[in-house]
Amino acid sequence: MRFGYARVSTVEQNEVRQVEALRAEGIEDRNIFIDKVSGAKASRPALDDMLSRLRDGDAVVVLSFDRLARTTKQLLELAEELETKNVDLVSLHEKIDTSTPQGKLFFTISSAFAEFERSVIKQRQAEGIAIAKAKRGSCGGRPRVDTGKMDAAIALYREGQKPVSEIANVTGISRATIYREIARRDAYRA
Repeated sequence: MRFGYARVSTVEQNEVRQVEALRAEGIEDRNIFIDKVSGAKASRPALDDMLSRLRDGDAVVVLSFDRLARTTKQLLELAEELETKNVDLVSLHEKIDTSTPQGKLFFTISSAFAEFERSVIKQRQAEGIAIAKAKRGSCGGRPRVDTGKMDAAIALYREGQKPVSEIANVTGISRATIYREIARRDAYRA
């Protein structure tokens, strides 16, 4: 039996492209497992469920190896687990099928390149953050709320004369930020 696995890193991302490719390979919807979680996570519920259903002679099909694992070590460990169950691994993008000796060789090489690519991306990201920090003096994220405005917002809240929505409109600070700061200050007092 052939099983398909698709993964997207966040809930907002869409797995349709992967699922359509798996369907085009003749994999039935009931045999397609989808995770919406980072590939770096060790525990992925749909992957774990699929692995528990695999039997001798089955095959796992993915659009690309990076959907299955983020590191060479993780990918090789998973491939070893599949091999012990006598389950083949097929990647549509890399055109690799581990049921052949050539497929096993290319699988090992491709997984090393996938990890290399991820390392390069992380390095570029770190360099970009360092440049931004040098230019702006910050690592990114939202700018901090002006302390004077926040103190004024908290004072208005403590007076109890205005609702938080009105305080938010007057100060330009969101209600959530005001509530979070109130909770932080109350916890500090305790």
